[in-house]
Amino acid sequence: MSEDAVWVRGVTGIQLHHVTDLQDARRFLGNAVMALNAAHVRTGDARFSGLADRLKDVVAATRDLEGEAQERIQRLHAEDPERFVRCREGEEPWPDELQAGFVPRHTCQDKCLYHDQGVLDGILQCTCGRPPCRACAIAGAP
Repeated sequence: MSEDAVWVRGVTGIQLHHVTDLQDARRFLGNAVMALNAAHVRTGDARFSGLADRLKDVVAATRDLEGEAQERIQRLHAEDPERFVRCREGEEPWPDELQAGFVPRHTCQDKCLYHDQGVLDGILQCTCGRPPCRACAIAGAP
């Protein structure tokens, strides 16, 4: 396994599934295809369109992997909704992701929809009474 640094997009309040990373990859690859096609139109250089054609296969493969990951997360939601919520809340890792070294999601910066954001319908989802951040207790302050 590579020791390269990886940027993980954090969203306050939820732990993202890797399907989000695949969606990002597909969009970025699609943008690269469009940029290469634009370069071909401007220059007439066939190397750009050839590279864009090769990338189209990568976009398709990424879309397939994204679909598989989406199916797994939907299946988890249907078969075990309580576990789905625990994973989404960052209390445990997603079942199809690496389990080793998992640290619960940092909840220090979470905001309550009702009390902090003023969303009246958020009263049923109030998070003010949650215990302190487990991730900080395990791994230290972020």
